[in-house]
Amino acid sequence: MDSIVSVFGSYVDWDVKSLLLFTAVFILTADYIKTRQPDSFPPGPRTFPIVGNILNVDFTRTHEILTQFVGRYGDVFSLRIGQTWMVVLNGFEVLKEALVNQGDSLEDRPYIPLVEDVSHGRGLIFSNGNTWKQQRRFAFSTLKYFGFGKKSLEPIILDEFAYCAKVFKSYKGKPFNPHLIINNTVSNIICYLVFGHRFEYSDEKFVKLMKWFGKGLEIEVSIWAQLYNSFPLLMRRLPGPHQTAKHIWNSTNDFIREEIKEHRQNWDPSDQRDYIDCYLNEIQMRNGQGGNAFDEENLVMCVMDLFVSGSETTSTTLRWAFLYMAKYPEIQAKVQAEIDRVIGQSRQPSMEDRANLPYTDAVLHEIQRFGNVIPLSLPRVTDRDIQLGGYTIPKGVLIIPNLTSVLFDKNEWETPDTFNPGQFLNKEGKFVKRAAFIPFSTGKRACLGESLAKMHLFIFFTSFMQHFTFSMPAGVKPVMDFHFGITLAPREYEICATSR
Repeated sequence: MDSIVSVFGSYVDWDVKSLLLFTAVFILTADYIKTRQPDSFPPGPRTFPIVGNILNVDFTRTHEILTQFVGRYGDVFSLRIGQTWMVVLNGFEVLKEALVNQGDSLEDRPYIPLVEDVSHGRGLIFSNGNTWKQQRRFAFSTLKYFGFGKKSLEPIILDEFAYCAKVFKSYKGKPFNPHLIINNTVSNIICYLVFGHRFEYSDEKFVKLMKWFGKGLEIEVSIWAQLYNSFPLLMRRLPGPHQTAKHIWNSTNDFIREEIKEHRQNWDPSDQRDYIDCYLNEIQMRNGQGGNAFDEENLVMCVMDLFVSGSETTSTTLRWAFLYMAKYPEIQAKVQAEIDRVIGQSRQPSMEDRANLPYTDAVLHEIQRFGNVIPLSLPRVTDRDIQLGGYTIPKGVLIIPNLTSVLFDKNEWETPDTFNPGQFLNKEGKFVKRAAFIPFSTGKRACLGESLAKMHLFIFFTSFMQHFTFSMPAGVKPVMDFHFGITLAPREYEICATSR
């Protein structure tokens, strides 16, 4: 009897081992078959089963890691994050060929579970096809009507600067953290266009949103986001920072819904005050039409896209600007001298002054280049097989345009790794536009708000330089380290703004 039990136990033990071995071989084989690519696919680091290259990348400085890979694998290389293949594009010529010359094939955004679970394919940034085209066309024409990128918006920006300057002056040259103040200042411009009003800097609910934005954008490209996007069925059920990101964006949407609710209560189709009013009118006009992508949930996502993208990138650039001016006081002094000579202290700056402020313009462009605020742009996906750099990239592959590699391209810049405004000036000291200056990306998916951002930055930066001198607190040196996210933001710092 004992021998029979022993034989049976050995059989069961061996059967379990066989099952585990078979399962492991099956999973590895299925992973290989599912993720294999043609021989003409771009090269890249060796992938691991199931997780791909998640272990090869430090997601706190992804842009630097990807740029380093160029030396090993070339300007067009591949990575696999979980089950998703992606191709990283590097260098100005490669990005121009892909995003401009073959832009029709790279018009769509990929399916990203963490984004999709919030947006559901709606909005301006991660929608595709007819929805994206309708929303982008409507947003551009509507915001343009309300002064988007036009001279009529200048007084709004200058009025908001006056509010901000008052807060800066209240510190009387003592150290303070400009982060939330600048976020609020910049956001109020897009709030004027979208909501029809600004928010006080003391508004607790609004300040809370400002605090959340940077955190949300940081989590979106963290290791937690990569795990979520690779294994969504599992990660949806697990706690972690990925759940925090979803909470941030859902709370932002709730905030927007309250604004829409207030608009509906006071809505008069004959008196359209802002983007929301116009959108509500569009919903009513298109009701019942085939192929209609206008509804209230799409309005919520479009407003969030405008709200976040229209504030976070510009405010982050200005925060870098304060740091660079404190780090390079001789450059700051030269900017101030040019502003004093052209504008003086008796009037406010205008976009018309730009042509007469070449050095100031060059410094602002160098801040954007060196600050590298959107280091990896936003991803695209191929909608057909394409040829690029001698390789075949199949349909459905995620594309990462590495803007870092362009803004620091040694073939395009005289001193790519040095802060040097002279790269935007000719021998006569006149401003020179550089083709490789693409901080807003390029092609059909280039930033919708580029013209507004340029106006924001020029008027705000010039106004700050006209009224303040920025320096670090006594005994403190500028720290140029960053928080990596969708935006590349400086670490929290305190600065002194001394009235001139």
